[in-house]
Amino acid sequence: MPRIIDVLLSILALLVLLPLFILIVAILILTGENKVFYLQTRVGYKNQNFKIIKFATMLSNSANMGSGSLTLKNDPRVLPFGSFLRKTKINELPQILNIIIGDLSIVGPRPQMQVDFEKYSDDIQEKIYNVKPGLTGIGSIVFRDEESLISAASEKENPHDFYKRVIAPYKGELEIWYQSHRSVFLDFQLIFITAWAIVFPETRLYEKWFADLPMRNF
Repeated sequence: MPRIIDVLLSILALLVLLPLFILIVAILILTGENKVFYLQTRVGYKNQNFKIIKFATMLSNSANMGSGSLTLKNDPRVLPFGSFLRKTKINELPQILNIIIGDLSIVGPRPQMQVDFEKYSDDIQEKIYNVKPGLTGIGSIVFRDEESLISAASEKENPHDFYKRVIAPYKGELEIWYQSHRSVFLDFQLIFITAWAIVFPETRLYEKWFADLPMRNF
């Protein structure tokens, strides 16, 4: 996505969503740990670290509790209102500010924490952030319900091992596919599918639109 389109669409989205942001801030102050935003270090463009901005949805010390960097379905570390924010992906919307700043594009590979980035193969680590990471992307769409997938697998396998063995390789394939097909038209398709998935969470529209997309059954 050209930088000028990223910025213009992000400013427009910020203006439209401002009333929603104000409401969420008020609810988080009343129901959370008096913490509204959560800053977390992620791996970004050309593998350089930056701070990603999210609405706070989990206990402050959650990174040192339970499954660490991976969130499971019905994770006890998630705050009451945080569960709704995570399910609807509204918790990710403050990253519009990251787009305006220049850390993110609207579409691209999702930026990972260092511990999860290292689960990619060396080859994927070298390639995945040759484009700027995004607020949404093909990996985010395919793995929209990643928490449930990891939770189901964790009954038989350590969730971090499962992520490294199954999820990371497939995510890498998806993002390399994105880079090889990258265009403004594709970016707008992915934005539409992201919005569609919010309304219809079970959608697999991407399978119909992208016939050559790498597919896996879990």
